Amino acid sequence: MRGRFITLEGGEGGGKSTQARLLADALAVQGIPVLLTREPGGSPGSEILRNLLLGGEISWSPRAETLLHFAHRAEHVEKTIRPALAAGMWVVCDRFADSTLVYQGYGQGADRGDIAVLTEMLGLVPDLTLVLDVPVAVSVARLARRGGVADRYESLGPAFFTRIREGFLDVARGAPERCVVLSGEPAPEVVAASIIDVVRRRLEVA
Repeated sequence: MRGRFITLEGGEGGGKSTQARLLADALAVQGIPVLLTREPGGSPGSEILRNLLLGGEISWSPRAETLLHFAHRAEHVEKTIRPALAAGMWVVCDRFADSTLVYQGYGQGADRGDIAVLTEMLGLVPDLTLVLDVPVAVSVARLARRGGVADRYESLGPAFFTRIREGFLDVARGAPERCVVLSGEPAPEVVAASIIDVVRRRLEVA
């Protein structure tokens, strides 16, 4: 039996990576075979493109950046995600195609129609997408507390973060059968409990 594909989406500082890990751990405890992966990345070739996209050494045009995201995604899907799903594993992915639609489309002005075509070409739609939403002020504060060197997207600032937040909420409104919006503001364990509740209801997990 094919596994289930769950994606976590949202703006910067929303807690996606933490919640993806906690969800994967919770599923594993229930005896569900699970693969935790991420984008950009998730396969050897995709990780190389991740470094090019996030490093900030090159200022890509929105169209070029979109195509690079779909190049790493195509590799990720074929080398990592599809084989895991075919083997009956549940795949939990930190970001997927919605992030390209929002970051490059809503955020950077790339053609959303082109992004939709490229997404359709993948031939893979998540069974469930969890959108972690936090106010822009929370994103900024969390990134400041995190310290270290910000990646290229983290450094784009509040105006960009605002477009991103609005974009994710718009995507969720347009696909209610797939997307569930959850607040990322509470403590991680509270958000994790909400996520497990949604997964149980939507995907009929015991």
